Amino acid sequence: MSESLGNQLKVLSQYLIPQHGISLLMGKVAESENARIKNTFINWFIKKYGIDMSIAERETAEQYQTFNDFFTRSLKDGVRPIAKSDEVIVNPADGKISQLGTIENGFIFQAKDHLFSAKTLLGGDEELARPFKNGEFATIYLSPKDYHRVHMPMAGKLTKMIHVPGSLFSVNPLTARNVPNLFARNERVVALFDTAIGPMAMVLVGATIVGSIETVWQGTITPPTRDKLKVWDYPVEEAIELEKGAEMGRFKLGSTVVLLFPENTIQWAKGMKAYAPTVMGEPLASKL
Repeated sequence: MSESLGNQLKVLSQYLIPQHGISLLMGKVAESENARIKNTFINWFIKKYGIDMSIAERETAEQYQTFNDFFTRSLKDGVRPIAKSDEVIVNPADGKISQLGTIENGFIFQAKDHLFSAKTLLGGDEELARPFKNGEFATIYLSPKDYHRVHMPMAGKLTKMIHVPGSLFSVNPLTARNVPNLFARNERVVALFDTAIGPMAMVLVGATIVGSIETVWQGTITPPTRDKLKVWDYPVEEAIELEKGAEMGRFKLGSTVVLLFPENTIQWAKGMKAYAPTVMGEPLASKL
């Protein structure tokens, strides 16, 4: 079988499998507290993906209650210092830039021959999408080996959260090249913040076998999934403020973060381009 045909079959199979059913099943396995199951799974995972446990707060499988506890592991103090300058916007997660650049009249570049709508990504609200019509975006892919907590790129005040039901395709580079509107069709959690440069959107995109998406202020958002979009509003008197570098959410089994910024507000840091690695806390961009 040729590599090209093999890749086509991998993508096609994702249309055919029960995406949510498999994800729920894997979520249950990942929550098992059976020592033999979880230790075997964790040790296999560490070896398979070459995970550096020396930077983890807990370094051995036995110290974790479940696989999900391991997957969302915290890091030792000081291993991810946050760039201190108020002008610097930092990477929200360890991972790799999938794509990055300018939003063209409301459309975001996914891969060659594929664009998706910022409006659709944010749940279909034209008013929410308007500030980002010609703004900037960064799509950051978290691979299985990465640290899976997501942090604030800059200080912000939460104004709205939206859970958008959808599919659960893989979000790896192969799928991004072959599934149209991938990030705007997968299940996702949208968080909107007021910041020093205006509105900022952070979109946590689900994927195949992602057990759950959580935020620090609401806990588990999914599962269970919903049939309809759900919106949480946060009025001024209930404002939740998070500092730059503060944890804002996490994935139980990895996925993707999409960041949106308004037009003429940021400049990408040197070296930040498609396929560049990201380290949480290091510069992603700077304020204009």
